[in-house]
Amino acid sequence: MKAPPSPASRSRGRGGQSTRPARRASGGLARLGPLPWIAPVVLLILAVVVWPIVELIRTSFQNISISGVVRGSAGTDKYEKLFDESGFGHVIGYTVLWTVVVVSVTMLVSLGLAQLFNQRFPGRSVTRWALIAPWAASVLMTAIGFKWMLNQTAGVLNTVLLDLGIIDKSEDWLGSQSTAWPWMMFVAVFVSLPFTTYTLLAGLQTIPGDVYEAARIDGAGPWQTYRSITLPLLRPAFLVGVVINLINVFNSFPIIWAMTQGGPGSDTSTTTVFMYKLKETDIAESAAMSVVNFAMVVVLVLLFLKVSRWNEED
Repeated sequence: MKAPPSPASRSRGRGGQSTRPARRASGGLARLGPLPWIAPVVLLILAVVVWPIVELIRTSFQNISISGVVRGSAGTDKYEKLFDESGFGHVIGYTVLWTVVVVSVTMLVSLGLAQLFNQRFPGRSVTRWALIAPWAASVLMTAIGFKWMLNQTAGVLNTVLLDLGIIDKSEDWLGSQSTAWPWMMFVAVFVSLPFTTYTLLAGLQTIPGDVYEAARIDGAGPWQTYRSITLPLLRPAFLVGVVINLINVFNSFPIIWAMTQGGPGSDTSTTTVFMYKLKETDIAESAAMSVVNFAMVVVLVLLFLKVSRWNEED
């Protein structure tokens, strides 16, 4: 009867060479898990996200001259100076209002457009491509185009309204807070629609048709089907659209700067525009405003995710 192979012989491969070192190397690499693959991404995030935030916070506690010379620590003086600014509360309030209004209107209009583009009708492909135009164009270029259109002396809007007899004299649409804010909000919604609409459209197209067929067999009406099937299944895409829009709209700079530069005074300034203006007089105070702005964005997003219960299953 042939004796079974010994453990030593089992550990040897062809040619009598042991396979144990290779197994140890393989086991050591396996213990690292996905770290070798995600390490470049982690390093990139540290370089372009974490490090700038750390530097921003450090700068907000320093005393820096206009020329950029660091004169030592300022403690919390820059934050105290920022909170004592006459327009600070006004800017915070209008930033929140700007964000809530633009994001809400964008999501509602995008939901309607997504529902429309999800239907079959003549010219659907053309209209889908046409919606990409505001997204493809530069936001700054779009804002400047609207600024020219709203110009008091040579703007197209005033010319048309005067010719139709709707107004008696040319209006300075961007010269006052009451008319500038609605127009800037309109432009912000206009440039936000393409991304949000296509996000919701992608969500709608992932809903199986069998679900709607089953609802019709069960006698569900259009509104009941929409409320009980479409909206719950569209929730992930809707959450993505809201979160991305919250961040983009809150930090929006080109639209406001191109159309009014935050004026007159700070009447049409958001926190990003206010921050940009502060750098002309105090770099550290501008950094403090940036820290406050970043904290507000995080709080807004977390509040929305908390209210929406994003991680709960339906």
